[in-house]
Amino acid sequence: MIIAIDIGNTNIVLACTEGKDILFQERISTDLQKTDLEHAISIKTILELHHIRPEAVTGAIISSVVPPITDLIRRGLQKVTGLRDVMVVGPGIKTGLNILMDNPAQVGSDLIVGAVAGIAEYRLPLVIVDMGTATTICVIDENRNYIGGMILPGLSVSLNSLTSATSQLPRISLDPPRRLIGKNTIDGMKSGVLYGHASCLDGMIGRIEDELGQSVTCVATGGLAGSVVPLCRREIILDDTLLIKGLQIIYEKNS
Repeated sequence: MIIAIDIGNTNIVLACTEGKDILFQERISTDLQKTDLEHAISIKTILELHHIRPEAVTGAIISSVVPPITDLIRRGLQKVTGLRDVMVVGPGIKTGLNILMDNPAQVGSDLIVGAVAGIAEYRLPLVIVDMGTATTICVIDENRNYIGGMILPGLSVSLNSLTSATSQLPRISLDPPRRLIGKNTIDGMKSGVLYGHASCLDGMIGRIEDELGQSVTCVATGGLAGSVVPLCRREIILDDTLLIKGLQIIYEKNS
């Protein structure tokens, strides 16, 4: 049994896997103020909630786009499980991914992990949309090469920017509006943010297909994907466990 952790700017996803089975997946807030002990307490609590004994954990792997807390969580894991080594996705880790970028070292570990899982799970060429603090769109060609992508403001970032820069627009939830054409300010904001993001994804995927000259498989993951994907006109597969699958594959490659 291994613990797989993906550290994002807004949330940390923690899961336990056994073989190819994902036993559970939980999401907690990313907190830059916590100590390694506080992270250890969070990890221990999650394991207890799922009736998993720390001594049953035989390995662990972390991917992170928040370097200041990566080592804190690694040490927290070690406090809970007693593991001497915790694998961290980065230089020296085998992924099997061929990255055709100007500077492959600049590609975030979360994008690499998602691409590794996508190649293993889905038909190529492939577009992977990860909807978190930022929305990232990654493209993998028919030859299993990571060839690039796009980065745009995430749903929450866009909404926070809208409400903070205007004096009369309120903060709103992200549940779907009752109709596309809003009849009040709140429904108008919901429609603009949610359907606007969905339309953006539809349009970007279409342009990617035009550039590649072929149709693509589309997969979406991330904490906000479930709010947007149902509103898209394109067929997009929702896979909330994509990054955990990728971490499990990378762990096996390096064990």
